[in-house]
Amino acid sequence: MTHHALTPARLLPRTGPEGKPCYLLTDGSGRLSRAADTVESVQLGMAGDLLDRVADMLDDPDVTSGQLRYVLARTSEALTDVMRIAESRGARLLARADGGPGC
Repeated sequence: MTHHALTPARLLPRTGPEGKPCYLLTDGSGRLSRAADTVESVQLGMAGDLLDRVADMLDDPDVTSGQLRYVLARTSEALTDVMRIAESRGARLLARADGGPGC
């Protein structure tokens, strides 16, 4: 694959070992792009499932503070994933609107 200088790097749905963002230089059609799409889809599905669980817990008068802390920590992680996905997809939409790859 030849990388065009104006093709923006894709923000991946994960961070590196030190918590720094990971990027992929791609035209959006390769195997790694499809793998990133799959990971994003799984992360969004998990976030949706978590929202259902949170709703159940909020309706449960017997839920403990430990359970709420646990689900809040998982919700924070899921929201971080969703924000990263939104940032990545927004950047790709802007690139397309500006005449970049995928137009």
